Amino acid sequence: MPAHSLPSDIEMVRTSPAGRPGSRRMRAPWADRLFSLAAHSAAWLTLALLLGILISLVVGAMPAIREYGFSFLWRTEWDPVGDHYGGLVMIYGTLMTSVIALLIAVPVSFGIALFLTELSPNWLKRPLGIAVELLAAVPSIVYGMWGLLVFSPLLATYVQQPLQHLFKGVPVLGAFFSGPPVGIGLLSAGIILAIMIIPFIASVMRDVFEVTPPMLKESAYGLGSTTWEVMFKVVLPFTKTGVVGGIMLGLGRALGETMAVTFLIGNANQLNSLSLFEPANSITSALANEFAEAGEGLHQASLIYLGLVLFFITFVVLACSKLLLARLKKNEGSRT
Repeated sequence: MPAHSLPSDIEMVRTSPAGRPGSRRMRAPWADRLFSLAAHSAAWLTLALLLGILISLVVGAMPAIREYGFSFLWRTEWDPVGDHYGGLVMIYGTLMTSVIALLIAVPVSFGIALFLTELSPNWLKRPLGIAVELLAAVPSIVYGMWGLLVFSPLLATYVQQPLQHLFKGVPVLGAFFSGPPVGIGLLSAGIILAIMIIPFIASVMRDVFEVTPPMLKESAYGLGSTTWEVMFKVVLPFTKTGVVGGIMLGLGRALGETMAVTFLIGNANQLNSLSLFEPANSITSALANEFAEAGEGLHQASLIYLGLVLFFITFVVLACSKLLLARLKKNEGSRT
């Protein structure tokens, strides 16, 4: 049979011997419409849930918003007996513990990812990677109990007390390490948060480091670059978007953690000093400790206001990460 007389695959799909659309072509539009409807429904449902959460928080916090307005954000008083409330202590505790966690977790996670992708022998790479990922499966309450019963006494004995003796009488540094030597406060909560978010950041960094084309790294090694130079001049520029995304994932985990922080931060509504060892409070721990006992009225509304503030902090962090990623993408290919 001549080649020109053979029907193409497209024609076989589009028409049947009787000239009518084939069965595959008849089924495709229905399946496409169903898939499109399901995808659009999922997207709009997510937006509807987000909007519903925001509206419910605003409605629940409205009595506190009418009473205090934006002054709630810098008021330090939290007195359920006198019915006076301010959220600065909780906001400060939430931000400080998250910053401490990131300052510890990001370098450690980078070192873990660097070792697993560039330096680890093959026999150790898989078991160590699995061990790091298993840390993410440990419940947060277990981290909190371990931190309270095991880590806090060690921190008080071998870190806090030596630092207090070393910086005693120093005008500025002495204030950072003052407080009762019990190992409970902002620093201990931040360290436990760092341990909790390291598996998330390290796993994302390892995965994005592994997608770097081997040709780029081999070319850099061939030009005489060290492992450190290859990571900072080749791998990180290629994977910066994924690295920032992993860090933001860890920050979101730190901002929303409840039980571990509740065990270790001290749950004290005071801001007497800037010491890292002073008992403090966070938004999540305040909600966990007080919401069940809070009566209807200003107390409950103030707690919901704290939840709205945490929602706004998370939104700002996400927006900043998006802006940073957009700027990094815009500068790709430019001379440095």
